[in-house]
Amino acid sequence: MSQNETTAQSQKEVGLHLNKKTVLFIFAVILGILLLVGVLTQVVPRGEYMRDADGTIIALDESGNSTYRQLDFRLPFWKTFTAPFEVFTSSDALTGVAIILFIILIGGTFLILDKSGVLKFIMSSVVLRFSKRKYLLVPVVILIMMTLSSVVGILEESITIVPLCVAIALALGWDSLVGLSISLIAIAFGYSAATFNPFNVVLVQSMAGLPIFSGLGFRLLVFLGVYAILTAFVILYAMRIERNPERSVTFETDKALREKYGDPDVSVAADPLLKKATRVFVGCISCVILLAAAGFVLQRIPSIPEGVREIVSYLPMAGMAILFTVGGLCAGRIAGIRGKKLLSGFLEGAKSIVPIAPLIIFVMAITFLMREGKIIDTLLYHIYNGIDGFGPTASLLLLSLVVLVLEFFIGSGTAKAFLIMPLVLPLADMVHVTRQAVVLGFSVADGFGNILYPTSGVMLIAIGLVNVSYGKFMRYTWKLFLLEFAFCALMLTLAVKIGYV
Repeated sequence: MSQNETTAQSQKEVGLHLNKKTVLFIFAVILGILLLVGVLTQVVPRGEYMRDADGTIIALDESGNSTYRQLDFRLPFWKTFTAPFEVFTSSDALTGVAIILFIILIGGTFLILDKSGVLKFIMSSVVLRFSKRKYLLVPVVILIMMTLSSVVGILEESITIVPLCVAIALALGWDSLVGLSISLIAIAFGYSAATFNPFNVVLVQSMAGLPIFSGLGFRLLVFLGVYAILTAFVILYAMRIERNPERSVTFETDKALREKYGDPDVSVAADPLLKKATRVFVGCISCVILLAAAGFVLQRIPSIPEGVREIVSYLPMAGMAILFTVGGLCAGRIAGIRGKKLLSGFLEGAKSIVPIAPLIIFVMAITFLMREGKIIDTLLYHIYNGIDGFGPTASLLLLSLVVLVLEFFIGSGTAKAFLIMPLVLPLADMVHVTRQAVVLGFSVADGFGNILYPTSGVMLIAIGLVNVSYGKFMRYTWKLFLLEFAFCALMLTLAVKIGYV
């Protein structure tokens, strides 16, 4: 057994471990939301719009009248309790299973990377290199993360880098919230400040009949503004925490993580075996960017069948899961973990992350229940009527607010686009809001919502892995959200004023 493996095994805990209290609290919140939605299916009038063969809403008929009709239908309340099981019979089943498998593979791989010393090597190498210029690391990492999500739409994949970024942040004298900021939050904000993102910009532009990637210049201004606010916020916070670590709301929970990852080790950073193992692992991860780019290009080919296009959309997440796992196992083997120890270590790590699966299932069940209860279209109908009559600027701001609110129930940006856009686009034309501005309004709200609510599976997993409760996460981020919302509201107002096209 190598010296690195012995050292790693002497640690109290290796791999990813979910905070039980955090998981139980979040599960209770999600269960409460599910019950609330079950009640809404009984008291909210049921109804639906006409839809075309693809399932897209037809808001108005040929005479210009609304196609919304109330239904003499009520979903049995007991369906509330069977929804977590019935969701696997729906179109969301594939996505849910893919996310659960993705998370389990990550759990197994992280334990191997931790046991082998590869994580320690990466953390030590980065910290030692940036120890005298650590405040340069923050803007560089945030820019990389935001660019990845802004361009190719990476989101769920951010879970793989959260623990590593947190370990680096702790070693540099900050806290786990700084680590979350340069990984999860940066990626979610890049999703909001989308430039080429296929899941909000390209899709919504296609639905709006706009040239793909048009209006890029203004979206780049939004990206730069969101980036500048986030970077300044994180650096100022990191400086304050460095001066007085006890001011951090995660000071106590970070103690266990600090003990686990320890301080940067010069001998570890100089180990040639670990260096080779890390190169193999990083090489595999780098291929994910190529896969994401390939998926991006393939989705733009008009002749590709819609079914194939949908499969291609899973390329980044599937590629990350496979390459992360293969890279981790190869790195572990190079570092000295072989045979049964490699397999048993992987299974042990996978087992430690399994408790997150019920959270994902219950989050999916909330959307399933709303759809089966026929109350989504009713909510959209009243929202549509509520926006009608406002001026251009107010209408666009209200649209973004609606997308942000719907994120609580419907996490998929694609699903929200197909629900909202057929209603909003004719309304936008009537109140003289350009369709390009509508695309921008949709994007900025969709990205922020990905880490705002306790119904966000990605956010729940990420904070659970580093022992941060939802309450502490919100105590840290609420001012940041307000700053970003204010900036985006200003940019949306400007988009209306200049007739953004």
